[in-house]
Amino acid sequence: MAVNFDEKLVVAISSRALFDLDESHAVFEREGVDAYCAYQIEHENTPLQPGTAFPLVKKLLALNGNNLENPKVEVILLSRNSADTGLRVFNSIKHHNLNITRASFTRGESTHKYIPAFGADLFLSSNPEDVQQALAAGHAAATILPSTVELNTSDQLRIAFDGDAVIFSDESERIFKQQGLKAFSANESAAANTPLMGGPFKGFLAALHAIQAEYPSEESPIRTALITARAAPAHERVIRTLREWNIRIDEALFLGGMDKGAFLKAFGADIFFDDQKRHCDSARVHVATGHVPHGVANE
Repeated sequence: MAVNFDEKLVVAISSRALFDLDESHAVFEREGVDAYCAYQIEHENTPLQPGTAFPLVKKLLALNGNNLENPKVEVILLSRNSADTGLRVFNSIKHHNLNITRASFTRGESTHKYIPAFGADLFLSSNPEDVQQALAAGHAAATILPSTVELNTSDQLRIAFDGDAVIFSDESERIFKQQGLKAFSANESAAANTPLMGGPFKGFLAALHAIQAEYPSEESPIRTALITARAAPAHERVIRTLREWNIRIDEALFLGGMDKGAFLKAFGADIFFDDQKRHCDSARVHVATGHVPHGVANE
C-alpha cells in the first residue's frame, strides 16, 4: 500500500541534531573517516546521548499519542552517515523509544535532495551547508546551534519564530538594512494593508496551524509565538498579513530591538528560529535555537 504524507506534519532531522555526536565527530576531525567508521561500529551498542533537538523531537512525536495507525507527525532521519555507521543511530533511536522508522544515509553526500522526496515541511541539521542548500531549493530549514536546553516540564510543544526572512520574506528588512529605521517605518506604515510575501517558514507555520485547528484553542498541544525586533508602527502589517493568511499566532512580542533571550525563556520555547546571528546568540543561552541563513542579513 502506498504511504501518503499529505495530511501529516513531516520533519526531517540530521543525526547530529538529534543526538550528541560530538565525541565521534572529534574522531572524524582528528583521525579521518576510516577511524570514525571503526569507532561507530565499535560503539554501535552504546546509546548516544540526546542532542540539542532531541526534546523537540520527543514533543513532536508525542503529538501522535497512541494513534500509530494515523499519526499527525512523521519524523524522518536524514544522515550523512553510511548505513553501516548509521546502525548506531538507529540503535539509539530504539533505546530512547523514538518512533522514527524512515531514514536516508548518504555516506558523506548532502542530504538536502531527499527533503522533497519525503515531503518534509522542515529540515533541521547541524550542517550549515546542507541547510543553505535546502533553503536555496525553497525548503524550510535551520542550522541547529549548540544551545543551553533547559528542562521544560510542560507537555505543550512551544515554537517561536522571528518574522522577517523567516515567516515573512525579507522585503522589508532589506529597506531597513539599506535605508535605515526611518525609511523602514515609513514603508511599513504606508504598506500596512498590503500583506507581506511569505518567507521560508510560512509553510511550516501553516502545518502547525492545521494541527492546532483540530483542537479548541485552550486545549491545543501546540503554542506558537512571533518574537520580532519590530515595534509600532511596523506591527500592523505583520498582524494583517497573518490575518490574510488565516494563520494563528498565539503570542506576538514586538521588542523594538531588545535582546530576545529572556523573552524566549519566559515563553518556554522548545525551539526558536531566527535569521540573524546576534539574535540566535542571545536565544541559545536559554533555548534550543535554529539559525535560518536566509535573506539580506546573511548575504
